[in-house]
Amino acid sequence: MSFSPDDQAWLRRSQIAVPKFWASHGTAPLAGDALRIGGRQFLIQARVWEADAEGPLLHLFIGSSHAQSDTVFG
Repeated sequence: MSFSPDDQAWLRRSQIAVPKFWASHGTAPLAGDALRIGGRQFLIQARVWEADAEGPLLHLFIGSSHAQSDTVFG
């Protein structure tokens, strides 16, 4: 997952481990899906598949976080 620099710093300071939540799910997250990590909400902005010698690799680009109390309308 690719987080914004501010969110990367917040994850490090808070010592929050980012789970590989889709490892136990049948499908990987789609653009527009929301993830809740450490009490904040992140939206998947884009997905990019790459192929290397070990097989396909999914890169997720994550939007800036919203605090748990934030509400987004629209």
